Amino acid sequence: MCTVSLRELVVLGTSSAVPTRHRNHNGYLLRWDGEGFLFDPGEGTQRQMIRAGVGSHDVTWICVTHFHGDHCLGVPGVVQRIARDGVTHRVRAAYPASGETYWRRLRHASVFADTSVIDECPFSGPAPSFDAGPVTLTARPLSHPVESYGYRLDEPDGRRMLPGRLAERGVRGPAIGELQREGSVRAPDGSVVLLSECSEPRPGQSAAFVMDTALCDGVFALAEGVDLLVIESTFLSPESDLATRYGHLTAAQAGRVAAESGVRRLVLTHVSERYDAADEPRFTEEARLAFDGEVVLAHDLMRVPVPRRDHPVQRATK
Repeated sequence: MCTVSLRELVVLGTSSAVPTRHRNHNGYLLRWDGEGFLFDPGEGTQRQMIRAGVGSHDVTWICVTHFHGDHCLGVPGVVQRIARDGVTHRVRAAYPASGETYWRRLRHASVFADTSVIDECPFSGPAPSFDAGPVTLTARPLSHPVESYGYRLDEPDGRRMLPGRLAERGVRGPAIGELQREGSVRAPDGSVVLLSECSEPRPGQSAAFVMDTALCDGVFALAEGVDLLVIESTFLSPESDLATRYGHLTAAQAGRVAAESGVRRLVLTHVSERYDAADEPRFTEEARLAFDGEVVLAHDLMRVPVPRRDHPVQRATK
């Protein structure tokens, strides 16, 4: 398991139903302070993880949005790699309960020396949530021809210490930790210093994954105010009728969601195989018609930091 304090998206695949020479099936590893959330491992994810420099020990959650093949055909390889590598920490697997039959088939797709570390967490309902270490993981239903959910991660709100105020009150060294733990501490002059005097509220960070769906209330609920939104943009606007027919979004719609939801960084992905490299600028152009924040068109093996609120925004890297 990853133990480094790190919050970044490792993009493993960005195509939709059909992989291309340059885009693998879906796959996204969100690394967050020692947890590793593997979303929608499509076919070839195990190899993409090797290429990206991440391994089975980095995965603590497997999160499947729905059971179309491009979102789950990599499950057998990932599970078997977890077993082969002797991963000892618990790996929780979240997926819609309606797809239990498909999960069983994928989980036991071939003969291998099985592992007991995977805890299955099938869910249903309007907003099931899980305690996922440093964050709460919440799923919300979307609008697709098969039952599909998106995911959202929320860090609890905290407080940011103010060095100037601490210095003014003479609070330093171990006393700072005591102040954070207890809410008050006695200063060298004998006065009582309250946490509220030397800190300010710090909203927790958040991220959301919105895969196959038409526009619906669930999309906006997942995206509301997040620092990082990873969202499908399968089609461009000239193919809006196809998007509607198959239950997908266009890049323009993804931009609208980001704008109306107050997103900080927008990552477009799940690109149809009908588009080639020459079409790629059109995806970001469409999204920017509505959204004036940062737009990233995802490419395989790209790394995208979760933007911190107390630092300048870091750029995605390939």
